[in-house]
Amino acid sequence: MSEYQFYIVEKKPPVAWVYLNRPEKKNAMNPPAWKEIVPIFKDLDQDPDIRAVIISGKGNCFTAGIDLMEMAMELPELMNPEQKGGIKWRLLNKIYPLQDTMSCIEWCRKPVIAAIHGHCIGAGLDMATACDIRLCSADAEFSLKEAAVGFVADVGVLQRIPHIVGQGIARELAYTAKLFGAQRAKEILLVNEVFDDHAALMKGAHDLAMGIAENPPLAVQASKDVLKFGIGKSIDEGLKYVASISTNIIPSKDLMEAITAFSEKRKPEFTGE
Repeated sequence: MSEYQFYIVEKKPPVAWVYLNRPEKKNAMNPPAWKEIVPIFKDLDQDPDIRAVIISGKGNCFTAGIDLMEMAMELPELMNPEQKGGIKWRLLNKIYPLQDTMSCIEWCRKPVIAAIHGHCIGAGLDMATACDIRLCSADAEFSLKEAAVGFVADVGVLQRIPHIVGQGIARELAYTAKLFGAQRAKEILLVNEVFDDHAALMKGAHDLAMGIAENPPLAVQASKDVLKFGIGKSIDEGLKYVASISTNIIPSKDLMEAITAFSEKRKPEFTGE
């Protein structure tokens, strides 16, 4: 187990657990939350023993979102009364690394599952939408909150959530900043499944991760790559891309193992080679 200021990382191959770990503040995302996650997911991406990742929150919620008070000290440009060009230029170049906090989850070749309980507000929804799959417990509450506090959500949710729930729902959530519950999240396809309680959620996330991990890693990771590439592309562009990816990963030892195991009527053992 690796510990950071904000996160706890537990590697239990083939699955890794990444916990937001500031429960006394409802996992509100302070400066370490934004800085530590990029190297965490780079490490998980490169670890051959990890085939799926689950991200969740310690305490009674996923996260209440950005810690405005602490982040204001990191971003003094926000409140600078001058708001001249140089100040705005510095702010722009501080926003890009904040975007990487969410994008690094998407960049990770391993599938990432968000297991959400309690509040998933603002930046929490940014983080969740960067994951491949979202699950939640019945007590989960969501909000695309930024408009209600005078911000435009600028670290990824407005780019990702329309591909998950569609443009009409995405705009409703962004414009109203309203709080909505687990069943509504399921109705709009934001989450794949709702579990009765936190314990059932954790088990469900683990079972799903293990189901992913049982498959050949090359094929799973290539599927994530192709799905990610296809967003905003034409079908023809996507077909040409997947043809090149398919050509690159075939043949593989895992493919031969799948064929051999089928002929021998046994469960295959995939190595990712």
